[in-house]
Amino acid sequence: MRRSTRRPRRDRYPRRVIDLRRLPAAWRRQDVTVRDLPFALLLAVMSFLPVLRGHETYVGELPPRPFDAPAILALALLCLPLAVRRRWPAACLALVSLGFAVAQLRGYQMVAGTALPAALVSSGAHLERHRRLALIVLSAAYAALAIALHLLGGAERPDGYVVVYLALAAAWGIGSWLRSGRAAEAERRVRVAEATRAAERTRIARELHDVVAHHVTAMVVQAEAARYLTASPDRLDATLNAVTGTGRRAITDLRHLLDLLNPEHGAPGNGVRTPSAGDLGTLVEHTRQAGQPVEFTEEGEPSESAGSAEFVAYRVVQEALTNALRYAHGNRTVTRVRYGEKEITVQVGTDGPERRTASPGGGGRGLAGLRERVDALGGEFSARPQAGGGFVVRARIPTGSPS
Repeated sequence: MRRSTRRPRRDRYPRRVIDLRRLPAAWRRQDVTVRDLPFALLLAVMSFLPVLRGHETYVGELPPRPFDAPAILALALLCLPLAVRRRWPAACLALVSLGFAVAQLRGYQMVAGTALPAALVSSGAHLERHRRLALIVLSAAYAALAIALHLLGGAERPDGYVVVYLALAAAWGIGSWLRSGRAAEAERRVRVAEATRAAERTRIARELHDVVAHHVTAMVVQAEAARYLTASPDRLDATLNAVTGTGRRAITDLRHLLDLLNPEHGAPGNGVRTPSAGDLGTLVEHTRQAGQPVEFTEEGEPSESAGSAEFVAYRVVQEALTNALRYAHGNRTVTRVRYGEKEITVQVGTDGPERRTASPGGGGRGLAGLRERVDALGGEFSARPQAGGGFVVRARIPTGSPS
């Protein structure tokens, strides 16, 4: 007897596996009418269940009548419009109210009468126009229904009609409360979005100022100095080369800034880095090439927990040197940076009286931006004239998060 060596036959098509975790998200993506329909159908089915007899919603105390053809019509008017209670709340409320009136006047006692409070909640929450008119019409219709039920021999007492009316008014009030909460949440989101956009615009403007102002000021100062070097070709050529180099560095820094503003700049391997205190030597050297005599002193070593404090320290020195080029070109500028265990101290001072050059004028944005940066880290910042002339910028920047 031979054994079969044929391998078990595999299915040609792989079986589809349903991920139950995705079902809630898929349900939320459905149209609002589709999502509201199950409640309407459930209410209709519940009206036929014998176990729920005696728990019907009715008013007027008319003798109960068994279901017949008009009862099916009343049931349809009560239940089916609930499928559109959020899309067309006014139409839903009108049809449900009509079905409720038919059911009560004919003596049909059914669980589907609960549809009226549900429609009132949805209308109170989603009805946008003619809300007061809707309340007036519904109140008048309820009064007319109460009178008609009394004339038909209803045993309901007047206080019973009042209680039912208050319960229906409470349903509308619940919907109105949900509406006001939703409106408040939407307004809060708008305010948060506006504040976020304003903060982002401020951050971009501050970064552009810090990156562009230093290089452009240096280029203008160098170009202004080149006017007086026409008789010295070697020095003129060196000055123009310095202008070219400064322009190239400006372009490079702008590209880095654009990379930082790119939402994907944090992806690994993109090579984007922000300047830090370790780049101060290069910054001072470029300022010297622009014709500004700068004395630079560093004390200590940056701590590992410095974080953004190094970046802020770099911006403080950069803005102070830019202002020195703009307002005190040629004056002695002393820059001191000290790295402590818990803070970085920066001081940049210029000697002599303020002397404006032909460089672009500033509007105080740079110093204001520095104060915001330092304050955000819980530090201290000051920028003021010195007693004997000149200007000094001081900053104390904590290397940890502000408490």
